[in-house]
Amino acid sequence: MYRQTTDLLEPRTGRPRPERSPLLPEQHRPPGAEAAGGTSTGQALHVLVVENEPRAADSLVQGLRRHGYVAESVATGAKAMRVHQGADLILLDLDLPDLDGLEVCRGIRAVSDTPVIAVTARGTELDCVLGLQAGADDYLVKPYGFRELLARMDAVMRRVRPQRSVARVISRGPLLVDAGTREVRLSGRAVEVTRKEFDLLHLLASEPGAVVSRRQLMAQVWDDSWSNPGRTIDTHVSSLRGKLGSSSWIITVRGVGFRLGHP
Repeated sequence: MYRQTTDLLEPRTGRPRPERSPLLPEQHRPPGAEAAGGTSTGQALHVLVVENEPRAADSLVQGLRRHGYVAESVATGAKAMRVHQGADLILLDLDLPDLDGLEVCRGIRAVSDTPVIAVTARGTELDCVLGLQAGADDYLVKPYGFRELLARMDAVMRRVRPQRSVARVISRGPLLVDAGTREVRLSGRAVEVTRKEFDLLHLLASEPGAVVSRRQLMAQVWDDSWSNPGRTIDTHVSSLRGKLGSSSWIITVRGVGFRLGHP
């Protein structure tokens, strides 16, 4: 079982990914999961936990759901092989009751580019090497901290997600955001913003019409996917609204996040 911490209680180039079926029925998804962000389409990240110890599996799944992921668990390698194509990311225990986890990892990798993080009590250097050679994208030894797991998940997904090209100069009506010079102009007038204010505004402007979740803002602007996305974001949004002269430039979507508007 992984060590619980006090705060707990967007494919590689290569084979095309098969069309995904949801891991969880719609009615079983946590409220707001789809809006939590995580994939390039704005959908919540689907995580498959392969863990045969029920208490550890339940605790991990609940922790992931509280952080905006859609997660479910299976207890055997055979079941993992049947359902893994519905996942964006797999947390794979190598000590399974029916199949060796390394064989499961090789089997998944043979037919899919879905990222796999090996999660195991096997902690020697040789074990780590074998896990990575079997196709794991990362290797995490039990016991571990939940924040470390979230950070490793973010790091793996940054590496495997296709990078979307974003224009250096984004124009939204009279608003111009220049990523090259890091300047903001409104109707030709320069608007002085801080570094984080610019990053926040640039992210919203690069997703026209889309709602950007608080979790995504924390991850991409503050490089922090585990802290509670509370007053930090609200303070910067309020400051930006004041500098842009209208609250209509940044629209709050209650319980989800923010999107770029237009006065």
